[in-house]
Order: sequence, then C-alpha cells, then structure tokens
Amino acid sequence: MTAPALELIGLKKNFGPAEIIRGVDLAIPRAERHAIIGPNGAGKSTLFNLISGLIPLSAGEIRLNGEAVSGKPPFEINRRGLSRSFQVTNIFPAMSVFENVRCAVLWAKGERYAFWRSVGGNRAVTERTEEVLSAINLQSRRDVQAGVLTYAEQRALEIGITMAGGANVILLDEPTAGMSKAETERAVELIRRISEGRTLLIVEHDMSVVFGLADRISVLVYGEIIATGPPAEIRASRQVRDAYLGEEVP
Repeated sequence: MTAPALELIGLKKNFGPAEIIRGVDLAIPRAERHAIIGPNGAGKSTLFNLISGLIPLSAGEIRLNGEAVSGKPPFEINRRGLSRSFQVTNIFPAMSVFENVRCAVLWAKGERYAFWRSVGGNRAVTERTEEVLSAINLQSRRDVQAGVLTYAEQRALEIGITMAGGANVILLDEPTAGMSKAETERAVELIRRISEGRTLLIVEHDMSVVFGLADRISVLVYGEIIATGPPAEIRASRQVRDAYLGEEVP
C-alpha cells in the first residue's frame, strides 16, 4: 500500500499553557487537492507552520511520503519534497520576476553562491526558470521588478516560487486573499493547473474557491479537526454550519 503524501499523527502545539493544536490526525493521499477551513483562530496557520518546520511540535509526528520529518528544519523538509507559500506575499521586490524564480530554482538544486561563476551560464537552471514563468503566465513580465507587479501578479509569482523546486507536496496559505472575483478565478485556474499530479494542501477563506477546487475538505475548529470529507458531504454537514456560528456554507 502506498504511503500518503502527507500524514499528520497526533499533532499538538502549545504556546505556554495555551493549547493551539489539539491532536490533529490527517492522511492526505498523493495527488489529492485538500483544503483546510475553519473560523479565525482555529489554528490553520499554526498547523501550516508545524508541517513546514517553522515551529516545533509539542507532540505528534509528521510524515512526508512515508518518511518522518518531525523536527527537521524547513530547508530539509523543502528538499524532501514539500514547499509552501505564506499569507503575506513573500518575494524579493527589487529583483526581477525572472531572478525571483531563478533564486528558488537554484536553492532547490542545492546551488551555492560563488563569485567566480555566473548563474546565467547554468542551462538547466535557466530552462527550469523559463518553464515556471510559462506555467504562471508571467513570461511577458520576466524582466520587470517584482515590486511593481500587480497584487495578483505578485501572488502568481509566489506560487511560481513555491513550485520552482518541483516539490510534490505544495502548501498554499490563503492564495486568493485580497483578490477581485476575476483575479480569484484566474488564480484558481493557475492553482488547478500547477497542482495537477501533485498533492495540494490549501488554507482558504473563500468558500467558492474551496468547494470548486478541493477533492476533500477538513474543518479545523479550536485546534481539532471536526470533519473531513468530499465537498458535498462538508456542505451538508450541520456540524460544520454550527462551527461557523450559524453561517451558511455555500
């Protein structure tokens, strides 16, 4: 039996006496698009930070492609096949779009800075960078400073940086936050395209995005997963409606 792409076993996280994540168990199969939803303060970003190694676990285990990665630093987890984006756009604004993506490709390939060697001469890195730019539809903006891109373009660039290393497990944290309806539709199509054949774990507050993109959805409330299932099952769950304080789930 093939191991899940990502498996969370009894995850707990305390900050002093405050218990933020309270025993999360979740197995995400390979190539599944999985969304985590929940009210503000549910612990969604904390869960992402635990999975990507930014903060240590209080208890539990994380397995990536069947291998334990609990306690490993973020760069090691990244090189074992997991990459993530953040709620706040995380790019190098003074560098060009091409240079932003190339930095991510270089890092993923384990390249190190050497003043006597031009990275422009590395054909494999250049080709991979061009592939990513094509995938995120920013070829025409390749030489533009990242800081002057539109907000939606910056988010697309960050998604490109996230996928640049060829990770097979991708975590996206509120990728459409702050976008217009038209921008959101384009972002969803981009996410659907670049996640094809990969495992996607996404935190998102826009329910139209969640129900239109995810194969399965988990509902996190007060640090615990109260429901996991396909969109139709989650949509029909009274428990989910109650968790959202009576709000209607679309």
